[in-house]
Amino acid sequence: MKILYLYAEVMGYTMATMEELSASGAELHIVHWDRRKLTPYAAPATANVTMYSRSEIDTGGMMALAERVAPDITVVSGWQDRDYLAVARKLRDQGRVVVIGFDDQWFGTPRQRVAGVLCRFGYLSRYFTHAWVSGPFQYEYAVRLGFTKNRVVYDLYSADLCRFHASYLESAAEKRARYPHRFLFVGRFNPVKGLDTLLAAWKAIECERKDWELHLIGNGDLRDQLASVEGIVVKDFMQPDELIREVRDAGCFVLASINEPWGVVVHEFAAAGLPLVLSDVIGAAATFLIPGYNGFAFKVGDAGSLAATLRKVIAASDEQLLEMSEASHQLSKRITPQTSAANLLATAQGD
Repeated sequence: MKILYLYAEVMGYTMATMEELSASGAELHIVHWDRRKLTPYAAPATANVTMYSRSEIDTGGMMALAERVAPDITVVSGWQDRDYLAVARKLRDQGRVVVIGFDDQWFGTPRQRVAGVLCRFGYLSRYFTHAWVSGPFQYEYAVRLGFTKNRVVYDLYSADLCRFHASYLESAAEKRARYPHRFLFVGRFNPVKGLDTLLAAWKAIECERKDWELHLIGNGDLRDQLASVEGIVVKDFMQPDELIREVRDAGCFVLASINEPWGVVVHEFAAAGLPLVLSDVIGAAATFLIPGYNGFAFKVGDAGSLAATLRKVIAASDEQLLEMSEASHQLSKRITPQTSAANLLATAQGD
């Protein structure tokens, strides 16, 4: 089995699925964006995986690569790279399996409705045979874009569960002895992550925090501004192995995003056994959060709603938090690198 990826930015969770595909015997060739990256993540060398920097290969080079590899499956991340689309169309014309992967949700915007009309006339079918989506909201979008239900597969993204499950198991005894009272955010320091809402909520409960702390880990334009705020701890972006050590000292994961089509980070911290506090627009919440069972949801952009939710966590007993921790860990098993890889491989099996 040969698989060609025409990809955006490779992340740790991307590699989790790619490594599983490699372990199954697949040969992977991955063209990836290497400039204007969102994070400093560096992909490790992996058996049966060859990486090609997008900045060093043009359309002709990708066409030649596709001809040489003759992929059984081609994966294209989204529809924003015109050169990728050109390669996809050529492979589609050859009768090969070409899969578009996306995490966009359907909101019924004018632009999405226009896209839906165009796709009913076969626009996307010129390029792709299947859609690979992250969850139920993305499935709805794929069907509206003209993909038949049997041509849509799930589990586009999976956290690297080995790392985060190990963190959960290694910290379980320590957390049973003394549960850590620390809220944790991990992500880009960007307004889209709702950090203004989080800081406003944190300030609103200044006199009610008891011994709870708030730690922020990431990188981005707001880094210096966040570092000047009293009452929080700000740390720079970490590679996965470093991040795992921070997880062991955390008691609840908070993500206040105002726009988050999916959010693999939710899967990661559910796997690590953290109760979740999530804004109600986060796509991954549909799979990994059951409000009241392993965490809570709050109204997006509403600092008062988030403050009330943080109070619920602070008021919970350590025993209740441990129960939520175990629930998050169990829910994280709904998607794995194995199910992600299997869904992709299924596209080559025919209808």
